[in-house]
Formats: sequence, C-alpha cells, structure tokens
Amino acid sequence: MTIRVLLADDQALLRATFRILIDSCADMEVVAEASDGAEAVELTRAHHPDIVLMDIRMPGTDGLTATAALCADPDLSATRVLILTTFETEDYVAQALRAGASGFLGKDVTADTLLAGLRTVASGEALLSPAATRSLITRFLLAPAPDTHLAPPERLADLTVREREVMALAAEGRSNTEIAEDLVLSPLTVRTHIHRAMTKLNARDRAQLVVIAYQTGLVRAVPPTV
Repeated sequence: MTIRVLLADDQALLRATFRILIDSCADMEVVAEASDGAEAVELTRAHHPDIVLMDIRMPGTDGLTATAALCADPDLSATRVLILTTFETEDYVAQALRAGASGFLGKDVTADTLLAGLRTVASGEALLSPAATRSLITRFLLAPAPDTHLAPPERLADLTVREREVMALAAEGRSNTEIAEDLVLSPLTVRTHIHRAMTKLNARDRAQLVVIAYQTGLVRAVPPTV
C-alpha cells in the first residue's frame, strides 16, 4: 500500500524538500501541499491522506488549531497527524497530543528518521519515544493527584486489570519490551493489551492512550527531581 501524505508548512522550500524525499520512496507519495492550517484542513477533507505532516507555527490558522479540527472530524478518522516542531517548544507538542496528534518530529530530523516516522504513524503506532513521553508527562500532563483509594474513573471501567496495568506503564514512558519484562509477558501480549485498551477507550494511538491515563488519574505524574 502507498502511504499518502499531505504536507502543511508555510516554508515552500521545506515542503519541496520533503516532497522530493517522500516521492522518492516506492511506498509513499505526497498528495497535496498546504501553506497554512486552514488550507491543510480544506485539502485533507478533499484528499483524505493517510498522514498530515503538520507544522505548528504557520500564519493565519496555526497547526494546533488545524490538528484539533482534523482529529475531531469523524470523516477523517483514518487520517493521522504527525507534528513537525522542535523540542524547545514542548508545550506546543503537549497541546497537539491532547488535540489528537499521533506524534511529533523535530525539523532537524534526518531523512531516514522522517521516513521511518511516517511509516510508524501510518502503521497505527504513535511516534512518541519513551524518553519524550517522560519529558512531556512530567512537564505538561500533570493532573491533580487522584485519591489512590478510589475506584478508577468510569471511563476506564471496561478495561481489565491487566489492561490498566499495561496502560499505566506505557503512560510512564515504558517501551513494550520494558513492560513485558516488568509483568513477565511477551512483547506481543503487551502490544495486544495496548491495542485492546485503545479500542475500548476509542484512542487513535498510543499517544492518546498516554494522555487519557493522566487525564483520568490512572497515573499520577511526578515532577522531575532537580
């Protein structure tokens, strides 16, 4: 299958560079280019790409607003948004994840990393490394401390005990391999539990699962030690 990509960035030179790179791959193609968020939303609704490679800072409608609009549109449930940003603006990244983005890349990524990231997101996974997850949750996804003696919120009621355990560890930034070692499971079993939790919670991907874990109080973020 060919991965269909829409590029949204106000820098024409950068869009042209990405187009050349993506179109050089046999399994990818650029279907449209947008220079701002409003155009990105319009073209996404017209072309239904698999992935929108979205810049955050654009004139007019920015990437965050566009991401929220795309991810809230039920007709675009199959389209995923991959954010382009820098790690110096992690607050924007956190907002994008809350809006439904499937991950993020820095604009200084190598060609191989960009292509691998597009394939990762197209496969249904989130492009959110354990290190990035830990950084984001400790700085921007902090929630009021829940009473640990209370039952899980109603939204998590359909999850099994094991699914909640796996979800909590994923929200702490653990990889599937690390979770498997902690719970004495196979990585494939961990992956299955994560996908079941995503399905039950109507989460697009692992990134949204992490956000839900903190928003519902399943996991409490601990500020980093100075």
